[in-house]
Amino acid sequence: MSETGFATVRLPEVPDTYAPDGSEIRILPRLPRGSMVHARLPAGRTAKAVRHRSVEELWYVIAGEGEMWRRLGDREEIVRLRPGVALSIPVGTVFQFRNTGTAPLDVVLVTMPPWPGAEEAIEENGPWTPG
Repeated sequence: MSETGFATVRLPEVPDTYAPDGSEIRILPRLPRGSMVHARLPAGRTAKAVRHRSVEELWYVIAGEGEMWRRLGDREEIVRLRPGVALSIPVGTVFQFRNTGTAPLDVVLVTMPPWPGAEEAIEENGPWTPG
C-alpha cells in the first residue's frame, strides 16, 4: 500500500499462494480493516473443511459452478455456487466448498479484519472428501 492508501492490482496469472483449504490464492488490494483475494478451485476439486478463528469473509462468485456447505451452531446448509452468488462466512462458521463444473470455480473474497496467516484456519470435518 502506498502512503496515500491507494492500491491498484491486476489479477496475477499464477497463484501467489494456496489457502489452508487448498484453493489457489491471488492477492488483491488490502487495507487496515480488510483484505481481498481471488480464490480459484480447479474443476473437480474439493477444498478441505475449515473454521476461522477470528476473521469473517464475504464471497462473490465470478465464474464456474460448485457448492458451499456452511454450519454455524444449529444452522447448516448447502448453497449452489454460480456467477452472481454472494454469501457470508461469519466468524466460527465451519465451511467447505467444491467445484462441480468442468471449468475453474473463481471467487472474490473479502476478509475482515485482513487475513492474518495460515494459523487462522482450523481443519474440520465436512460433508465431502477433500481432493
